Amino acid sequence: MWDDAKALRNLANALLGISLLLILAGAAHYVVHLPIFPLKTAKLAAAPIRISEEQVARVVRNELKGNFFTADLVHLRQSLEQLPWVRKVSLRREFPAQLEIALEEHQAVARWNGIELVNNHGEVFAAETEEELPEYYGPTGTAAEVMQKFADFGAQVKPLEQSVVQISLSPRRDWRLKLDDGLVLELGREDVGRRLARFVAVYHYSLASSAHKVSYVDLRYRSGFAAYLPGGLSKPAARTTNSKV
Repeated sequence: MWDDAKALRNLANALLGISLLLILAGAAHYVVHLPIFPLKTAKLAAAPIRISEEQVARVVRNELKGNFFTADLVHLRQSLEQLPWVRKVSLRREFPAQLEIALEEHQAVARWNGIELVNNHGEVFAAETEEELPEYYGPTGTAAEVMQKFADFGAQVKPLEQSVVQISLSPRRDWRLKLDDGLVLELGREDVGRRLARFVAVYHYSLASSAHKVSYVDLRYRSGFAAYLPGGLSKPAARTTNSKV
């Protein structure tokens, strides 16, 4: 090899190329770490609704390290997403010295198990609100399913001129509804849509005109349902129906 002039030239060229690359990489690393590229400002793409701009600014001041090129935006994004009501964060560098922050906030649609909230994506999150919201109850991981059933059942009870204010899914997969007039509907876990449709179809001539306000209806019967008066859930009301629909 040492007697091969062509091979020696190729080796020398390769070593020279590697040296130049290392020099350029070192120079680039030095330049981007110079204090001449500080991130001077951070701006919000849109004003937040649920949180204050000061909360965002505080996180940026505490968590944003480095300059325009070296700032750890992944860490900053994760820190901002820990704020209450923040669902997602997008960050974008704007040369030469600015950072744009876009926040997506949660839109609460219901309370979850009395302690958390559910957003419009069926995701559970922790935050506080004074809004009057429907109540969802269910096992961990079922919030999206409960939200969909809430919409389905809500559409079914519209002919009653009522709305669902509470929906529960038990660990055994039993469904229960509470309407805005306080009426509780026990649907069970089989044919729940058909059972509710049967109840809605006969409600106006079987229960709506009753002299006694019914507080609880058990729909878990093959061809009818049992209605109970307040304070006596063990005693069926007189206007129980077994009509098939």
